[in-house]
Amino acid sequence: MDLALLRTFVTVHRAGSFTRAAALLGLSQPAVTSQIRTLERQLGRPLFLRQARGVTPTPIGDELAHKVAPHLDALMEITEIGLDEESSVRTLHIAGPPEFTAERALPALTELTRDDGQSIALRASFGTAEESVEGLAAGHHDLAITTARPRGPLLTATPLCDEEHVLVASPRWAARIGSGALHRAAAPSLEKLPMVEVHESLPLIQRYWATVFDSRPAVSGTVVVPDLRAVLACVITGAGLAVLPRYLCASALEQGEVVALLDPPVPPLRTYFLVVRTGTLASPHIARAHEWLLRAAVDWS
Repeated sequence: MDLALLRTFVTVHRAGSFTRAAALLGLSQPAVTSQIRTLERQLGRPLFLRQARGVTPTPIGDELAHKVAPHLDALMEITEIGLDEESSVRTLHIAGPPEFTAERALPALTELTRDDGQSIALRASFGTAEESVEGLAAGHHDLAITTARPRGPLLTATPLCDEEHVLVASPRWAARIGSGALHRAAAPSLEKLPMVEVHESLPLIQRYWATVFDSRPAVSGTVVVPDLRAVLACVITGAGLAVLPRYLCASALEQGEVVALLDPPVPPLRTYFLVVRTGTLASPHIARAHEWLLRAAVDWS
């Protein structure tokens, strides 16, 4: 049986779409459709059910994918090892949220480029979780860091680390609020104050209020800027209150530039996931980066 047909079949099975599989394989959609039909004729069984949006594998299709995918991934690994021996540099494309990627992932991967015996060149893209996952699925990235676990067999997600959120303000605002007011009626007291956020929907403030106060904030953003590092800078200058990841504001807290207004017994957490296309960990440079980030993340929680 033609291995190219099986490779196309496994890609369609993981992608759930002829169109997406074509993009991953660098083929036209008619070519992918033709290869699947050829394989179905050879087997005498339908492998996919065509639907309005993508395809669903038949029981025979699922069985075949389960049997052949590990062997095709192993062949890919052999090929990639050979390529690594011929080329001294492999390029790794990573996507993720700008702050976390810049402050944590890229510094860790930069250590990999210095310390690893085989050189890795880095290319980073910033975007939302949805944008990063879509780019990964389309083959534009090798790794993606997201705050949402993607569904479906095309992508494989591994929990990377948890991020603690802290309600912070400048010392001037903290002094004006007073600890007594916070302990008596925290949410109403805070909602009278200016808020700094990354989006009009106040995603971090909403999550904090739901977890700590069991309520929804009746506020709107006074300053909205789409980068948490800029949010921190605005808070330091006294623009208002904000909810920030502890790793991002740890230095400012230590230096007294901002103050943590509350210390809840159960602080809000957000989980990051390290996502790859299923089967691509057979590529040594992707596998090394994946393992390296998981090791580094042990110290990030």
